[in-house]
Amino acid sequence: MMKVATKIAVAGLMAAVIAGAAGCTGGGSKKAKEASVNMFQLKVEIKDALDGYAAAYTAANPGTRVTVETLGGGGDYGGALKAKAQAGQMPDIFVIEGLGGYEIWKDYIADLSGESWVQDTDLAMKVGGKVVGFPVAIEGYGLAYNAEILKKAGIDPAKLTTRAAYEAALKTLDSKKAELGIDAPVAMAASVAGGMWWVAAQHNLACYWGGGLEFTDTTVINKALKGELDIPRFTQYAKYLQLLYKYADQKILLNGSYDDQVGAFAQGKTAFLHQGNWVDPNLKQLGVTFEIGYAPHAFLDTEQKGLYLFAPSWYCVNAKSANLDAAKAFLKAMATTPEGHDYMVNKAGMIPAFKSVTLKPSGQLSQALMAANARGGNYGVFFGMLPDGAGQNVFGPIFDLFAQNPDKMDQFITDMQKAVAGLPKM
Repeated sequence: MMKVATKIAVAGLMAAVIAGAAGCTGGGSKKAKEASVNMFQLKVEIKDALDGYAAAYTAANPGTRVTVETLGGGGDYGGALKAKAQAGQMPDIFVIEGLGGYEIWKDYIADLSGESWVQDTDLAMKVGGKVVGFPVAIEGYGLAYNAEILKKAGIDPAKLTTRAAYEAALKTLDSKKAELGIDAPVAMAASVAGGMWWVAAQHNLACYWGGGLEFTDTTVINKALKGELDIPRFTQYAKYLQLLYKYADQKILLNGSYDDQVGAFAQGKTAFLHQGNWVDPNLKQLGVTFEIGYAPHAFLDTEQKGLYLFAPSWYCVNAKSANLDAAKAFLKAMATTPEGHDYMVNKAGMIPAFKSVTLKPSGQLSQALMAANARGGNYGVFFGMLPDGAGQNVFGPIFDLFAQNPDKMDQFITDMQKAVAGLPKM
């Protein structure tokens, strides 16, 4: 009943808005008040596509104006959102990345349980039985590879399923840098000052939280939330991270930007790239034509073949907004219309979280994720369960320090043990 009621309410609103706009253009009626939906989001890689979709939606829906502000790529989105709230400028649609964000913003988050798209996805964010978040996309990652470089080096990416296999492959690549025309085997970043902490301290650390486990197994991160680090498992993880650090382009690792990292891979200067499928649009813009695939982040002594799949973030609607229904209608259109599907798949290069979408992404990494999703055996990503700011402020500096001193693995493990023990209790 809630679903039907909400659908009727939204339809009624849209009809009213359209009728108001029609009256205005007819010249004889009082001009209807325009609903102005302000969206604040953090995915810099979809900025142009989302700006374009918002403009097209505004043009197709007289009476509603959607504007998008983007802050991401290492920018302090959470801090900026808090500043907006304090200034009385809370956006109508904003982003959270998990329970930590929900706890901060729950007084502003509307119940979306009645929206029609809820029945079309398994990845809506739910808290206490209520739907509170619209899944932005399915994202994921392994270690992206340049198939041509690996082939020239005699490396079969299908066999990169253990840490030992990676160690042998990285040594081979490093020994053939001149022959292969590469600067280093890996393009990875870890700099806090450069805003790239999230590559190492969020996405790579996620391998420790969920790698090698069942997709929904949160045992390891639940222990961390109680202050406990699994030392034997973390030691295996630290050895893998040490390998990536040692064989990474050091300039990019310690000081590089997102553009530096992705650009080096796109130019064939590294064999591997530590990024997710969100780089597909960037690789296209950079003119990449070589074959790309994903190998697993296989950090354990035992074999791992899965990739990491997740809904990394959710759009929330401001429950206190005067434009609440218009904001809901904008998200509904994104999930349910051909134009919305075209935006998500073809324009933004994302993998939608909605089952009714039949379009397939053109990006090679997104296609690799879809294939992995179909195969199964993948791993969950749980950094959204951590307290707000833990990745950037607690783990980020520790991972940055280890990148600067990769031989000091014992210190890295000790620092992480202390950091986990000191995590705020949720």
